[in-house]
Amino acid sequence: MIRPFSPLDFLARSARVYPDRLAQVDGAHRVTYAEFNHRVHRLAAALRARGVQPGDRVAVLAPNSAMALEPHYAVPLAGAVLVMLNTRLAAAELVWILNHCGAKVLLADPQLAPLLEPVRAEMPAIEHFVTDYEALLAEGTAPFTDAPPFDENGMLAINYTSGTTGFPKGVVFTHRGAWTNAIGEALEHGLTAESVYLWTLPLFHCNGWCFSWAVTAMGGTHILMRQPDPARAVELIQAEGVTHLCGAPVVVAGLAQYCLQRGIHFDRPLKLVTAGAPPAPAVIRDAEQIGFDIAHVYGLTETYGPHTICAWRSEWNSGDAADRARRRARQGVPYIIAGTDLRVVDEQMTDVPADSETMGEIIMRGNNVMEGYYNNPEATATAFRGGWFHSGDLAVMHPDGYIEIRDRGKDIVISGGENISSIEVEKVLYDHPAVLEAAIVAAPDEKWGEVPLAFVLLKDGCSATAAELIEFCRSRLSHFKCPKVIEFGPLPKTGTGKIRKNELRDRVWGGRAKRVN
Repeated sequence: MIRPFSPLDFLARSARVYPDRLAQVDGAHRVTYAEFNHRVHRLAAALRARGVQPGDRVAVLAPNSAMALEPHYAVPLAGAVLVMLNTRLAAAELVWILNHCGAKVLLADPQLAPLLEPVRAEMPAIEHFVTDYEALLAEGTAPFTDAPPFDENGMLAINYTSGTTGFPKGVVFTHRGAWTNAIGEALEHGLTAESVYLWTLPLFHCNGWCFSWAVTAMGGTHILMRQPDPARAVELIQAEGVTHLCGAPVVVAGLAQYCLQRGIHFDRPLKLVTAGAPPAPAVIRDAEQIGFDIAHVYGLTETYGPHTICAWRSEWNSGDAADRARRRARQGVPYIIAGTDLRVVDEQMTDVPADSETMGEIIMRGNNVMEGYYNNPEATATAFRGGWFHSGDLAVMHPDGYIEIRDRGKDIVISGGENISSIEVEKVLYDHPAVLEAAIVAAPDEKWGEVPLAFVLLKDGCSATAAELIEFCRSRLSHFKCPKVIEFGPLPKTGTGKIRKNELRDRVWGGRAKRVN
C-alpha cells in the first residue's frame, strides 16, 4: 500500500480536483490546471519523440515563464532529469555545466539562446537545441502514456551551485526530497487552493525553493514574471490578488522603497519569504510598513532551498519594530518536515553551548538534504562526514533554540541572492599581468546585501587602476561576480604566508561579524 513520493502527483491531483482553476499566468498566457496538465503531457511526449530516455538530462535556460515552470513536471514525467540553468551566468560557465551533466536537450528562451549559439560546437552531448517552445509542444500528444515507473530516491533534478569552491557542483534532488520540501513550503507558509504566488524568485534557484511544486500541490496560481521589477510586481500584486512571493533581500528592499516613495500600502495579507544575506532591520521595518508579513528562511542548494525558518512567536509581537526586525533576522529553527535534525557544532562535532556567543558550524540531515553531488564522490563524502551534511556556515545557538549565522566558512559573497566564489574572482585578478596578490571579501551594500570587494597588491614597477582591473574581470566573468571596489596595498598574512581574510573583513565591516545566510 506504500506509494512512492513524487511531486508529479501534485499536478495530477490538482488537474483532477481543480481542472477549471487558473493554474498559471504568463503575460497574456493564462491556463487552467486541466490545460497545464495537458501541456505537460504534450511536452513529455515531444521529448520522448526527440529521443529522450529515462535518466537523460534535459536543461532549461529561461527566465520565469511557462518554459521554465512546465519542464518541472514534463521532464521527470518522461523519466529524465531536469537541469535548470542560472540565466545570469556567462557562456563559458553554462558550457561547463552542460558538459558536466551531459545534457541531451537544451530548451533556451529566444532572448537567451544567442548567448550559447556561438559555442554550440563546444557542447557535443547536446542533440537538440530548442528555442521555439510552443513548436516543441506541438510535436507531442496527450495523454503521455509511456511514463516509466520512478524510484522515489531516483534523480529528479540537478541544481548547480554557484561555484563556491572554484567550480560549480551538481546537487542531486530526488523525487522524495522534492516532495518533502514542497510540502514543507506549503505548511510553513500557509499555501492553499486560494493562494496566488508571484514569481519574483528565479525558478532556477533550487527549483524556485520548491515552490514550483508546492504551489501546484495546493492548487494555487502561479503568476510568472520574467524579471523582478518593482513596478511590474506591484501591478501584478494588485491585478491578480497575489498572496505570496519570495525573494532575496535586494528584491524586498527594492519593492519596499518603490512602494514607500509612492505611498503604496497592501491591505490584503501578503506573505513575503526572504533568504540570502539577511535583510537589514531597516528593510524589514520598511516591508512591514507597506503591509508585508515577512518570513525569514535559511538553507542551501544542498537542502532543496529553505531548511530553517524564524518561526514567529506571538509573545514577540509586543516588542517594538526594531526588536521584531532583530528577531526576524535570525535563521531560526528547522522546518516541520526537517524535525530536529539541525545542530551547531565544533570541529569535533560536539554541540556548542546555546549561549548566543559560541560559534560553530551548522550541520543538518533529513529528507530535504541532497542525495549527493553529481559525479563527484569525493565532494559528497566530505560534505557528509560523520553522517551529517556540513553547511560550511558558522552560527551561534540562542538559548531558545534559534540559530543565527555569523559568518561563511568558505568566504562566499552573497550578492542579491547569488553565491559568488571569492576563489574564482581571485583567479581572474591573478591573471592580470600587474597583479601580485589579490583577495576577495564581501562588502555590505544597501541594494544587493553584499558585493565583492578586492584587496590588491601590484607587482613592483607595474601599474593598474581600479577601473582597469574591474573591466578586466568583467571581460572574463559574469558581471555580478566582479568586484565593485578595489583597494590597493599590502595584504596581511599568517606565519605560513596565507592571506588573513578575517582581518580584511574586519576592515570592511568595522570589526562586527559579517552576518550572511
